[in-house]
Amino acid sequence: MATATFNGRVIAQSDQTVVVEGNHYFPPSSVVWDAFSETDRTTGCPWKGTANYYDVSVDGSSAPNAAWTYRDPKQAAAEIKDHIAFYPVVTVEA
Repeated sequence: MATATFNGRVIAQSDQTVVVEGNHYFPPSSVVWDAFSETDRTTGCPWKGTANYYDVSVDGSSAPNAAWTYRDPKQAAAEIKDHIAFYPVVTVEA
């Protein structure tokens, strides 16, 4: 079971993550959405597509653009569609 924690709170947990390039991508149903706020940041990956970002906030602590997702990934990354991954400011343990 993979668990993502920020500021002492579990914000995602699943035994069905997809690991891509060393990052656990959590299914959307496993995410505690009240800790996330969508931002306007996007980045592009040549083989995955365009990533959209979220700020993560828990009990007064925030991490800007700490989580990302691919809403419309390229075919090579179809398995991570809508899944959430995290920068190291969020602790992910598997």
